[in-house]
Amino acid sequence: MLHINDLTYHIEGRLLFDKATLAINKSMKVGLVGRNGTGKSTLFRLVKQDISGDDGAVNIRKGVRMGSVDQEVPSGPQTLLDTVLKADKERASLLEEAETATDPNRIASIHTRLADIDAYSAEARAATILSGLGFTHEDQQRACADFSGGWRMRVALAGVLFSNPDILLLDEPTNYLDVEGAVWLEAHIRKYRGTAFIISHDRDFLNNAVTHIAHLKGGKFNIYTGGYDRFENQLAEQQRLNMALVGKQEDERRRLEAFVTRFKAKASKAKQAQSRVKRLEKMAPIATIINDPIAPFDLPSAERRLSPPILRWDEAALGYEDKRVLSRLTLRIDPGDRIGLLGKNGQGKSTFAKSILGLLSPQEGYIRRHKKLRIGYFAQHEIDALNLNHSAYDHVRELMPDATEAERRARLARFGLGHENAETKAKDLSGGEKARLLFSLISFHAPHMLVLDEPANHLDIDSRAELMKALNDFDGAVLLISHDRNLLESVVDRLWCADKGTIERFDGSLEDYKQLQLDGDKSDKKKKTNTKPTAQDIRRTAAEARAKLAPLRKELKRLESSIDKARTRIAKIDQELAAPGLFTRNAEKAIALGQERSKLEKSIDTSEMRWLDISETLEAAAAAAEPVSVQSRLDGKL
Repeated sequence: MLHINDLTYHIEGRLLFDKATLAINKSMKVGLVGRNGTGKSTLFRLVKQDISGDDGAVNIRKGVRMGSVDQEVPSGPQTLLDTVLKADKERASLLEEAETATDPNRIASIHTRLADIDAYSAEARAATILSGLGFTHEDQQRACADFSGGWRMRVALAGVLFSNPDILLLDEPTNYLDVEGAVWLEAHIRKYRGTAFIISHDRDFLNNAVTHIAHLKGGKFNIYTGGYDRFENQLAEQQRLNMALVGKQEDERRRLEAFVTRFKAKASKAKQAQSRVKRLEKMAPIATIINDPIAPFDLPSAERRLSPPILRWDEAALGYEDKRVLSRLTLRIDPGDRIGLLGKNGQGKSTFAKSILGLLSPQEGYIRRHKKLRIGYFAQHEIDALNLNHSAYDHVRELMPDATEAERRARLARFGLGHENAETKAKDLSGGEKARLLFSLISFHAPHMLVLDEPANHLDIDSRAELMKALNDFDGAVLLISHDRNLLESVVDRLWCADKGTIERFDGSLEDYKQLQLDGDKSDKKKKTNTKPTAQDIRRTAAEARAKLAPLRKELKRLESSIDKARTRIAKIDQELAAPGLFTRNAEKAIALGQERSKLEKSIDTSEMRWLDISETLEAAAAAAEPVSVQSRLDGKL
């Protein structure tokens, strides 16, 4: 499906890909991992042919449809449902042509193709995808322009999934999703019949959604079978074996050097010594996997703990003007609490965070906070609020006006911002570097509590591991909102859930919550509406039924043909077996013919049973469709 052959590419003088080769075959789900800045997003641009490599080639099989989420998210007056439906360009084009086509043969061809691509169930499929990504039925009828950029990114993702391309390219698809959306997407990718190539730093997603891991390191790819945990184990084992080989190679090198040193002056040993010199020259070093050091996060804790509780909500209600978002809040946070806040987007998590920060007063009830409480707040909009024309050093200088330059740079270094990027303007920093800068700023005054809203979105997996260590070492309270289940499981010890207009404690594990979401998705699919169908609904239902039955009718004809061929072959075998003296002349052939006849008889029995099952299914469907046909005729008369 996708072959990258000896790809070489430089960017601003830096070598990103060095004769890199990677092959992705049909139906593979490949997760692309690697440190920030190694070129993962650049690779996608090369695959989409937005840019060209310096050497080598990126080859995609002819006729293969590729889908990815565009940088420009959809907006405008169109409803979300219509926007997603239009993403399937073939379906939209065929429907448009069907309105004007006059040639009966072309009309038949159009409707056959529409049935092949399951076009008649398109609205239901699009609605299911939007629902899985967090959009209610009411949301789906609203205009794209009504939603924020993050929500419109979800619409763009829904459109790509609905278009069902042969190769799906996704760059950090869970970044704009909550836990519920990430769980749904994970299940959707697992069932996806096409090929998927996904950049992700979400360990749980990579463990559950992909079949292979492509590791980008040093400008080259290595591919591993399985999810991320298996890849990590394989990498560690490869490191261990390579280090053992290095030890053996060094022993051999020392032995050869000792022999050469000892005997090179002796004529009787000169040839042997020269031979060992050549072996030393040809001895290539074993390629070892060097674990590049990753900069830590240093989150200083307050010198003294506050007395509990540091925050308490007493029958509090939160909202904006006349709009009530959360009610019946009776909660408390103590020093050292580790809380994970779950809930679909739009259920009030951000509103609750504002009440913690003192940016929102309760409409009812009380919010009591410790008067000395200091809070560090991390959120995407806080990253966006950085002064883009200031360097990391400029930001720290504003907080440390009386400090020496060495002290300021030491502060940045504690968060992995060394001399090479300390002077870089914020607008030119990578997402991971901006996140590190923000962590440096919010922890500057040693807060008693951290409120973190998706803090890992721009961090690679190794940086996330360092963040986990820092949060576990932090002595204050933590409230964490994240779709990264591995981060949640590693940091928090209890869960709260925002749902149905309130926030309550969730008595269960994150795995219990995930299963609850999956079970809820299944139950939603089973629900049936009691509304009376319109004539258009009836015709659509009939068309969908015909489209679903078409493969069965096709299989029925195939079975009939297979049975006829088998019976014809049996008749010929019987003629050969009836030949006089066959068993005497050629016993092996006679036995082989008898075995073939037995297999054909069994295949006929199997095919006939399947034929009967399909026939009964088709007859039952025809009987069930009869009332629809009658209703359609009545509607036509009316």
